[in-house]
Amino acid sequence: MVPTLFFYQLALIALGWLCLMLHWAWPSAPGAICPTPPEPPGPRPKRHREPAPFAGLTQKPHCDACEHRDDTRPQLPLSPPPRIVMTRGRRRQIDTSTHFSPNPACAYGGWVGWGNLRANGHPSGSPWRQLLCVACRRYFLETLGTLFHGKRTAPDLIVRVIACLAEGLGIRGTARVFEVDPNTVLQWLVEAAEQLQAFSRHVLHDVRVRQVQLDELFALLSAVKDGAVSETEAIKRLERSPQWVWVAVDTVS
Repeated sequence: MVPTLFFYQLALIALGWLCLMLHWAWPSAPGAICPTPPEPPGPRPKRHREPAPFAGLTQKPHCDACEHRDDTRPQLPLSPPPRIVMTRGRRRQIDTSTHFSPNPACAYGGWVGWGNLRANGHPSGSPWRQLLCVACRRYFLETLGTLFHGKRTAPDLIVRVIACLAEGLGIRGTARVFEVDPNTVLQWLVEAAEQLQAFSRHVLHDVRVRQVQLDELFALLSAVKDGAVSETEAIKRLERSPQWVWVAVDTVS
């Protein structure tokens, strides 16, 4: 005799098969729309090979020298600020006329000897004085903008090191003589060169001379020309110390 559970399972399978057949044979809804396949993307736009003009070059400079000119010097106002004269208190003993306020936002910034600076002692036992601008109330050391700013080394030692380098002694030889690290000597040399370049740009400009005499401080070629030193010895010396110092002298003035 077949058990009743078998009939239940058979009826369940038949009912599931019937539902599957009805779902497959039943027509779809009239408002149903089949999704359309996406259109293939169009051709990519071609890149222009011609470079776009730089927006900053709106007009041509007056000359070729003006085009490459790099004038980074701060422009002072046309009218100077009023000179400050202190009438109260005792007379100042420290001369600050050779310094100026480095604050670009100060009305007295860049003006030398305008009476706006006051000496304010030596901060933290430093050998350098601290200056105060009474206009903008800013403090700064008197060594600001010089080779000695921010250094704890004695100024005499730095001057002697630079003097030895100017005389033609090498960096390592100078470091051994003064017992200083060669990297420190190189750093001082770079800073001294930057100071000299800034000084030359500020002072030596618009110089009109009639006659210029060019002289060298390294007189090895003259010794070779006179026969005192052979060419082989001169080449050996130049390989060891190839530094040259040239001096341009205005013979008229």
